[in-house]
Amino acid sequence: MKGFDYQQDNQGIVTLTMNMTGPVNAMNAEYSAAMSAAVDRLEAETGLTGLILASAKKTFFAGGDLNDLLCVAPGTEETYFKQVEATKAVLRRLEKLPVPVVAAINGAALGGGFEICLCCNHRLAWEGKGVVVGLPEVTLGLMPGAGGVVRITQLLGVEAALPYLLEGRAIPAKQALDGDLIDETVNSIDELLPRAKAWILANQDKPDTALQPWDKKGFAIPGGSANSPEVAAKIAMAAVTLRKKTRGLLPAPEHILEVASEAARLDIDTALRIEGRHFAALVPTAVAKNMITANFFQMNEVKGGASRPQGIAKTRIKKLGIIGAGMMGQGIAHVSALVGIEVILKDMSLEAAEKGKAYSNAVMDKLISRGRFDAEKKQSVLDLIKPTDNDQDLQGCDLIIEAVFEKLSLKKQIIQSSEDYLAEQGIWGSNTSTLPITQLAEASQSPEKVIGIHFFSPVDRMRLVEIICGEHTSDTTLAKAFDYVQQIKKTPIVVKDSVGFFTSRVFITPLYEAATLLAEGVHPDRIDNLGKAVGWPVGPLASYDEVSQQLAMDIIDTQIEMGLRREEDDPNPAGTALVRNLLNNDGRRGRHHGGGFYQYSDTGKQIWPTLVERYYRPETDTSISDQNIKDRLLFRPVIESLRCLEEGVMKSAADGNIGSLLGIGAPTWTGGYIQFVETYGRGRFEGRCEELAEAYGERFLVAEVVSAA
Repeated sequence: MKGFDYQQDNQGIVTLTMNMTGPVNAMNAEYSAAMSAAVDRLEAETGLTGLILASAKKTFFAGGDLNDLLCVAPGTEETYFKQVEATKAVLRRLEKLPVPVVAAINGAALGGGFEICLCCNHRLAWEGKGVVVGLPEVTLGLMPGAGGVVRITQLLGVEAALPYLLEGRAIPAKQALDGDLIDETVNSIDELLPRAKAWILANQDKPDTALQPWDKKGFAIPGGSANSPEVAAKIAMAAVTLRKKTRGLLPAPEHILEVASEAARLDIDTALRIEGRHFAALVPTAVAKNMITANFFQMNEVKGGASRPQGIAKTRIKKLGIIGAGMMGQGIAHVSALVGIEVILKDMSLEAAEKGKAYSNAVMDKLISRGRFDAEKKQSVLDLIKPTDNDQDLQGCDLIIEAVFEKLSLKKQIIQSSEDYLAEQGIWGSNTSTLPITQLAEASQSPEKVIGIHFFSPVDRMRLVEIICGEHTSDTTLAKAFDYVQQIKKTPIVVKDSVGFFTSRVFITPLYEAATLLAEGVHPDRIDNLGKAVGWPVGPLASYDEVSQQLAMDIIDTQIEMGLRREEDDPNPAGTALVRNLLNNDGRRGRHHGGGFYQYSDTGKQIWPTLVERYYRPETDTSISDQNIKDRLLFRPVIESLRCLEEGVMKSAADGNIGSLLGIGAPTWTGGYIQFVETYGRGRFEGRCEELAEAYGERFLVAEVVSAA
């Protein structure tokens, strides 16, 4: 049968090896035909004593074919439900075979792959690197649809199952064994099949070995049925917590919770059918399509190096110099030493540099307390970081990154004082969020070796790095910077030198719009609450406080001084005037300067009362609908992202979507600011932009790239 290799030994044990067309095994039309034919044959066997499910690929089974899922259109839910049920029916027949069935897991078994394993009586895994199991569908806006929600709930109970379902983590084999997701592990891959056969032979004559727990008489769900008051209370609490976390913007977790609840009170077959209904309703949604596109396809495109120059050999940084041991520099030092790079951490004084190194000590202590690392790993990281106040210690660095204040003259001075210490093929990077790389490179003897490497704070937790190419940056320099970012296990996007680059330019737009809404008379609490309703973790006024009004105005003033922008071109003049007034007349400079739009205390934060007294106008507030406010806040970064794409600031839409999701907090449900337009509808988006532009100004005029595409 195409896709599966069927071999029966002289003891009656069949080894069914999945070896489908392409690099991985996946749930697609080929799988459906192969699995159906295999189960037909197994049911007809007369001397069958056991079954081993194995894989000829490095990955045991990759799950559902996401290309197929993207093709499921709204309005086809009933047809799709029937297809899903047909697939699940075959798996139900598989787990009802009258012989023991073993999954011999040689590689990752995620999503549909692990759902197949859950249909087996015994799950056996190799403890190799990369052997993980789990149900990550929620991270793609989906839910398990081949029985995963029902079976893992009935296997573990609601309380134990929900973290696996709602977090979507990939669980290493040893941890999966401890969590009862699998039953046994082996130390080497060569032991898998012999051990699987041995287990079948040892258990084939035992009563109920071939029965799944839920098919045994008297089965009770671990922890109790959802009908019990205790479990019902936990489900209710989970629903409240979930709603607070997702704000109703992510439907998949809510579908999962509902199905898990039903699985904890109903028989297996009824629960499986309910799961199918929910899955079929979820797949065609815009949120699922957005998250699949961005979190899988475009993430793979970015990580695969689509924006890296081709034909240039990969490199690794062995010695890294960092100038500036403050918040950013110490973070860069930590993530670099963590992967084995020798780090020279330089500051104006040895004391300041040592303080920067102490950050790694504190971070490693936290990770050790959580069981992530041990004392030996901590010491190896600390041994790689050398604090110094001497430029000569930078001698021989493959890469030097400056991480000092956003002041052009200072950064130029540092280039001139440090670049001679680079190794012969070394490159020089600036951790700047706004200053033009081309102008920075004017201070260098080798401008082709100068590049922007923009990290996000906190460096050890933020996954994105924005790489900025100046006018003279060479492809070799870009390739080396790209390789370094991947070496430290971050995700690189590549952008062109321009005012604000991509992330800073886009991130600030909803903050400016929020200040404009405030200037118009909208209540600040309403602005931030509706911002959170869009999907941001905090409201835009609160975000403005974190950035600080002082920094925002300093950036604008610096760009005006450098001739990079004109004051008369400000798209949000009313908002800018309001912020300047608060800054100059009231000293409201931001959270870390004593307060901005909010006032802060040990008990939390609240809107600064004077803000309401001075700016809130009830008649204006009531004249602007919630939808208009939400669209104004969301459409500004979307339009700015489209303009960046149109102007060639970004190399691809994938870079824009991944950059907005990982770097500047685009709401997860959008799939990134550019992807949002795809499911909102281009024509509908243009029409809505025209409405907003007519009512609120030209800043809402849609980028031409939407019409041209």
